Amino acid sequence: MIVGVPKESYPGETRVALVPTGVQTLVSKNIDVVCEKGCGLKAGYTDEAYREKGAKFMKVRHDLFHDADVILQVRGGGANPQGGCFDLELMQTGKILIGLLDPFYAPHCLEILVGKKLTAFALELIPRITRAQSMDVLSSMASISGYKAVLRAVEMLPKMFPMMMTAAGTIIPARVFVIGAGVAGLQAIATAHRLGAVVKAYDVRPAVRDQITSLGATFVEMDLGDENTEADGGYARAMDEEFYRKQRELLSREVEDADVVITTAAVPGKKAPVLITEGMVKRMPKGAVIVDMAAEHGGNCELTQPAKEASFEGVTIIGPVNLPATVPYHASQLYSKNITTFLTSLIRDGKIDLDSDDEIMKATLVSRDGVILHEGLKKSIEEIHHG
Repeated sequence: MIVGVPKESYPGETRVALVPTGVQTLVSKNIDVVCEKGCGLKAGYTDEAYREKGAKFMKVRHDLFHDADVILQVRGGGANPQGGCFDLELMQTGKILIGLLDPFYAPHCLEILVGKKLTAFALELIPRITRAQSMDVLSSMASISGYKAVLRAVEMLPKMFPMMMTAAGTIIPARVFVIGAGVAGLQAIATAHRLGAVVKAYDVRPAVRDQITSLGATFVEMDLGDENTEADGGYARAMDEEFYRKQRELLSREVEDADVVITTAAVPGKKAPVLITEGMVKRMPKGAVIVDMAAEHGGNCELTQPAKEASFEGVTIIGPVNLPATVPYHASQLYSKNITTFLTSLIRDGKIDLDSDDEIMKATLVSRDGVILHEGLKKSIEEIHHG
């Protein structure tokens, strides 16, 4: 089996799918690893470091995609709408692609996948079960994103986070409100608390209360009259517009009292719910900062502009995209561990077992032999066609 590791072509992407220690893991299992020259340089990994662990190199990207049995990418297919589709065209029928593929948001790339009869595994579909924790790319990257979101807020806020008692007077701590207590939100809570802020947090899932309070934050109670807010796998469930309207009303008091608001609310396969309105932003303190971590999928604030910093009524609204790429060395290290664990779990007798009934494989397998296999994706496509 030949595994190929190309350079990432998505604009601003600095991560690499496999670091040298990941190469060593695969080579020890009699898998040949072929890398595109310079694939890890932006993440801080030299070609020589890859060679020392047993990797071989190809100078021509076309040859890598043509010859490899399995391609490992950070952003492939729909997660890289332009370059990813071009890469798919270079692959031969039956070859395997593993990476973040964003299949719900890029139907044109999905058509190429199906048309070329490629086998594709989307790592963002890893189920949140105990056995899959070491493969959970979204959790690994979300943890980094939560950390970096707080640092972006620290940089932009015209106040300090911690309380300081000085001869010149006492500085009161900043007030941080985190919306959404998934992996990113919990890391944001922990980071803001470590920096000395007074932290409050809210999540539609009451079950996360203990996690929030254990990190030093206050859990904000909201009676929304619906206890069925958690979907399979521990994610928040998509709710109706009336639920979100009531939620916005209750959130407004906390948002308007905060110096920093960090939003992380997302529903897999859906547009992010709008939780912060223009009116709420108007009533926030001058100099306040919103970091909207759902920016790539529509944003939780209706004023968010993806990949931009906007100012409205004295409030800075940051719509960061791809925060893990701002710390590519460690982000690549975590991603590489996730993807190698996933890949090796599929191998039986030196080959990938595509006929397995394994729960993780079935959850992540998007397409094979020209057929879309993922049930949620098929349903989403049907809704688009009938919508």
